[in-house]
Amino acid sequence: MKITHHGAVNGVTGSCHQLDYDQHSSVLIDCGLFQGEDAGPSLAIDFDISTVTALIVTHCHIDHVGRIPYLFAAGFSGPIFTSKASASLLPLVIEDALKVGVTRDQKIINACLSLLAKRIVAIEFNSWFDLPTTSNKPTAKARLQRAGHILGSAYVEIDIKTKTSKGNSHRVVFSGDLGAPHTPLLPSPKAPYKADTLVIESTYGDKNHQGRKERTQTLKKVIEKAVADNGIVLVPAFSIGRTQELLYELEQIIHNAAKNSPWQSIEVIVDSPMAANFTTEYRKFKTLWDDEAKKRLAKGRHPLNFAQLHTIDSHQEHIAVINYLSKRKQPAIILAASGMCNGGRIVNYLERFLPDETTDVIFVGYQGRGTLGRDIQTYGPSNGYVHINDHKITINAAVHTISGYSAHADQNGLIKFVTGMRKKPSHIKIVHGDDDAKQALAQEYREVLGEGVKIEIGESLTSFE
Repeated sequence: MKITHHGAVNGVTGSCHQLDYDQHSSVLIDCGLFQGEDAGPSLAIDFDISTVTALIVTHCHIDHVGRIPYLFAAGFSGPIFTSKASASLLPLVIEDALKVGVTRDQKIINACLSLLAKRIVAIEFNSWFDLPTTSNKPTAKARLQRAGHILGSAYVEIDIKTKTSKGNSHRVVFSGDLGAPHTPLLPSPKAPYKADTLVIESTYGDKNHQGRKERTQTLKKVIEKAVADNGIVLVPAFSIGRTQELLYELEQIIHNAAKNSPWQSIEVIVDSPMAANFTTEYRKFKTLWDDEAKKRLAKGRHPLNFAQLHTIDSHQEHIAVINYLSKRKQPAIILAASGMCNGGRIVNYLERFLPDETTDVIFVGYQGRGTLGRDIQTYGPSNGYVHINDHKITINAAVHTISGYSAHADQNGLIKFVTGMRKKPSHIKIVHGDDDAKQALAQEYREVLGEGVKIEIGESLTSFE
């Protein structure tokens, strides 16, 4: 057996891990797009897929699924296993990725979506399924468990029959992206019973988030201060996950506000057709919500569809809203993609409103190296500048970061995922994080688990006997 990492080794994008589970068969765990500094000139699959019999998708963020069309182009024709909710979301994500980064030719897009539809196999959580082999003799089985990151997100358990395991299987667990505890809408991830080998993300391996109550109060205070001068609040947010969590929190703040409070009249604008589509999917899969969210529904509240929420669809409406907000003197909260500001409609808002002192930008998620979001975080506090659409834009806006809204587990959560196992792993591979985050998490694991556990960071290949 061996694991080869084709992405998310030295950064947090391009997730793609290949597990060889017998001499002639392997499975890919995710096939994501590289972004920011990780992005290269070519998106083509540059590794041998001749043994790849299947793809497992942990969740539908673009850095985990964006290279699937290129996988098809390389000749992949196996099944794509994913959760039922992710199976519903995946075509939407791939269609948008093709339109934004590849082509507007609807015939080409439809051809790719047709291939995708034939390949997707929707899997129930906590249900074992056999991985295909070239010999047609099952040597490995897998199951998906809820990861709490976004709707449909999963971590993957794979049991492999081995000659050296004394009749038992070797269990490899791929964490995918793990959700933070106590996030809105989705239950927190539960640790697996066991893992022999663990491949785990480390996005926030060196940090701990604010508590949920504290971060909600921080969001409320920042927005109240921001709108006191009738300015615009810009919140770059991923279309899947972050946008829905923020809507949920904003609905709660508005619900609890006094009748004469400014909160009862402030507009909340979601300027993203994709986010609107995904919000519909979140409402469709209410059975996956946590108990708190289900109780709100039972009381007749609509946490993702409240009265002050406005959704912008067409590009013409998008431009009209920017012009409208430029002229009026009333506050508004704008949620728009992309979450790292490296594309999408948020870029146009930033170009227009960053120079205004009455503007506030609130970052609620990780900003990758080389992205516009990271540059604004870095240079904004000193009134520096960034380049947008070949224009030099001075940052007079206030820039805030609320890390507690990350959809990723923090250091404590990543440690609990391992310590919560009945049978601890003997081998841990740390991926999907910047160097400092991976090193810090590795040190914590060494202290908690002792010297008997082999811990590796950022190496491209791991082999097992």
